[in-house]
Amino acid sequence: MSPVYLLRAENISKSFPGVKALDNVQLHVEKGKVHAVMGENGAGKSTLMKILIGMYAPDAGQIIYKGQPITFNSVHDALKAGFSMIHQELLPFPELSVAENIFMGNEPTIAIPGWINRKKRNKDAQLLVDQLGLRINVTRRMKTLSVAEMQMVEIAKALSNKAEVIIMDEPTSALSDRETAMLFDMIRDLKRQGIAVIYISHKMDEILRIADTISVMRDGKYIATHPAGAISNEGLISLIVGRELNAIFEKRNVILGAIALSVEGLTGEKFRSINFSVRQGEILGIAGLMGAGRTEIVNAIFGLDKMYKGTIAVKGKPVTIRSPKDAIRYGIGLITEDRKSTGLVLSGTVKHNITLAALKSCCKGPFIEMQQERSIAEQQIQRFAIKTPSGNQVVNFLSGGNQQKIVLAKVLLNDPDIIILDEPTRGIDIGAKAEIYRLMNDLAAKGKAIIMISSELPEILGMSDRIIVVHDGSIKAELTGAEATQEKIMQYAMM
Repeated sequence: MSPVYLLRAENISKSFPGVKALDNVQLHVEKGKVHAVMGENGAGKSTLMKILIGMYAPDAGQIIYKGQPITFNSVHDALKAGFSMIHQELLPFPELSVAENIFMGNEPTIAIPGWINRKKRNKDAQLLVDQLGLRINVTRRMKTLSVAEMQMVEIAKALSNKAEVIIMDEPTSALSDRETAMLFDMIRDLKRQGIAVIYISHKMDEILRIADTISVMRDGKYIATHPAGAISNEGLISLIVGRELNAIFEKRNVILGAIALSVEGLTGEKFRSINFSVRQGEILGIAGLMGAGRTEIVNAIFGLDKMYKGTIAVKGKPVTIRSPKDAIRYGIGLITEDRKSTGLVLSGTVKHNITLAALKSCCKGPFIEMQQERSIAEQQIQRFAIKTPSGNQVVNFLSGGNQQKIVLAKVLLNDPDIIILDEPTRGIDIGAKAEIYRLMNDLAAKGKAIIMISSELPEILGMSDRIIVVHDGSIKAELTGAEATQEKIMQYAMM
């Protein structure tokens, strides 16, 4: 018996100046099912979702909803029809209450036109929140909630609009494992209510846990759809990138040199008595749960966070690092965990972002030599295979993977000997991940010392020569790459 689809997007095409974002794409979604959409950054997933939610109009094709062709001229049209989208980057009204956020633009009124019925709004909001199993008083301000709770409020908002199709874009990118489990329980409840969930994520383990069906897109085209239980990780990766990736984590010959960086007794606000070293040619992984203090440790080494006591030595010589400028001078580079808020100037061009931390290399006196800056940026664009129309493209319009390559290009322009990467592949697709892994291996082979923080255990295990595990601001274990397992790392991370 053929499935009955709640939503069908048929032969959808969309072009922007110089770019064909979608080319005859299809998506068939069943009622009460989780339909995952996967693909590399730039595959067209976001454009398709923006068409479904009424932000863009398709150039060709049609959307069929409940058996009838439908056209959305605005997001408001889509909301009225029963569509809702929870974006990766939440945009709540932080100073307003949970109830005000849930019913924003849809407030219940009393007899006098324009007067909000606050009592009914709060009561209805509390019912929605209780229905989702959240222990939140809806009079609380949004800014007091965790990211996970804010996402749950977004789901409550979708239910207040009587959504029958909810699109979730990278919903777990900032969630802990426990919060992710809560979200998945909520998604299962939505399925039981007959709500269809379109789920976008790069995390294959999540997709295989929560999805009923998986569709793959590549380069703006529809590739394939499979039941989640009928395709392997390897098969999925092959569909996503269009080639076999037999070994994402390439094995390399490790040749260790002298100690490049060592810290002793490092203590700060969220960590204490930290001792470790990393050698030339080595990739040192730092594992641990979110909030364990991993980022604070490397931020202190780079001069971003204050350290109360302890010593840092570079190539055996104690150094004093009070600012990133000091760290750069001693040959340390840091790729921060949040590229958008601390790694990039999103409104700036690719060229300006790449040269930002090394302006001396393209200046003559107090003036920037435009030709020199352009030449340096072009070399880095080619070196890192950054997909951009030109160095003058605004960074905000590029995919996540290309934005991350720009951060790498910027930091590595100074040719640091010690490279710290904090969540280097967060929010990017499998193809871009493989490129970054190859780059890390190449840098290690050239004698660079690499410290990598990652919340993805396969990444930690696949890339690290040695692993330290942090819990509650302290190092709980040090493991060689050969002896480390996911079970051992989690055991120490949860001590």
